[in-house]
Amino acid sequence: MHTLDRASIAAPIDVAFRAATEVERWPEFLTHYRWVRMRERRPGGGIVEMAAWRPFGAIRYPTWWVSEMEILPEVHEVRYRHIEGITRGMDVVWRLAPQDGVVEASLVHVWRGPAWPLVGGIAADWVIGPVFIHGIAARTLAGVKREAERHA
Repeated sequence: MHTLDRASIAAPIDVAFRAATEVERWPEFLTHYRWVRMRERRPGGGIVEMAAWRPFGAIRYPTWWVSEMEILPEVHEVRYRHIEGITRGMDVVWRLAPQDGVVEASLVHVWRGPAWPLVGGIAADWVIGPVFIHGIAARTLAGVKREAERHA
């Protein structure tokens, strides 16, 4: 499974990067996030627990995962490795790059799928990736864009 979400952010790179990395603040400006908690702080990241809603019209489906987070300010990247939850083993990379007066942001998720015999990869490619991962990631990226532009 591979998902890619992109946005052009009309804000300075440091403002956009701060919005992308201050994950404990996400529920303040990302209404689909239920909570974000740092379980363990480390220099340049730590272990972060996140929970979000995946809306389906009036119905909201709860999601939850735990990731190792690594913040790489020198290259404006944030990397996650999901270590708990149904998406355990997923790799996520946020990349921000200044280009032509804006910040080009990309959010990439790569995963082999859950360890379900025969159907794990199919579930990841056909349901979990395009419906859940993309559905939450697109909202997250749009919200980080709004927050960065609000502070620009």
